[in-house]
Amino acid sequence: MEVVRTPRRTKRRVWISAAIGVVILGLLACVGLSVYVGWQLTHKPREPVTMTPKDYGMAYESATFTSKDGKTALEGWIIPPKGAAKMTVIFAHGYAGNRIQKNVPFLPLAKRLVDDGYRVILFDFRASGESGGDMITIGVKEKDDLLGVIDYAKRHYREPVALYGVSMGAATSILAAAEDSDVRGVIADSPFSDLESYLRANMPVWTHLPDVPFTYLILAIVPALADLDLGVSSPIHAVDRVAPRPILFIHSKDDRSIPYKESVKLYNTHPHAFQLWLTDKADHVKSFSLYSDEYVERVSAFLRSLVKTSS
Repeated sequence: MEVVRTPRRTKRRVWISAAIGVVILGLLACVGLSVYVGWQLTHKPREPVTMTPKDYGMAYESATFTSKDGKTALEGWIIPPKGAAKMTVIFAHGYAGNRIQKNVPFLPLAKRLVDDGYRVILFDFRASGESGGDMITIGVKEKDDLLGVIDYAKRHYREPVALYGVSMGAATSILAAAEDSDVRGVIADSPFSDLESYLRANMPVWTHLPDVPFTYLILAIVPALADLDLGVSSPIHAVDRVAPRPILFIHSKDDRSIPYKESVKLYNTHPHAFQLWLTDKADHVKSFSLYSDEYVERVSAFLRSLVKTSS
């Protein structure tokens, strides 16, 4: 019986083809997983709005604002003080949060400010809470949302406007203040200094995936698919247009989500105009919970200085 032998060259060709197929399948799997993870990061489940200012003894009115894009409806509340308002303070929540920002939390802080004579506006960014929109953009388009709320406040009230934001909302507040010179000052609790560089350094923390290749794939694919320019969300490139207006940076040295050096970096751009308060032992945006009295004292002192300058 004659034995038919497969030529060595044919075998090698089969193995090379198989190896190429495995590599292609692996790349397709990585790309598919990157698209899926990117979608999950920009389409988080909405946190329900489970309480109102009434739960803290505050009178309020519901309001619908319109983003600067002219089409995205934003739901929120306006909480007036009992007398004439010293200033309107607009609160900006963090990534995947909403207007009550439970981990801070916003409503107890709002009550302290309202009792001290400030009007407070709380609202949900796009794709959060009860607002319109279907994609979280981590400051890129949220900046337009905040600018829309600022426009509403300027149209309806005579007092000056200040911004208070946490995490993504802190970064967004800096971006919005850079574009609207009527904003008198910003309180920024735990911002990042530049979205793209922050994501490059911290994407594995968010996704629990290896840095290579997933960080590079996600940052290449998602902006292209979603038509986003991550460079827009860069407070470090916006602070020059805020100064000499003041910014109070608040950040915990034990923040495990956004390193406190992000705030230090922003503060160091204009230390003569900006203020920096670093806390200890607090996790991300938890300084108010841990140091509530000192937190309110520092925020109130900052706002009083804005009112005095405005007068």
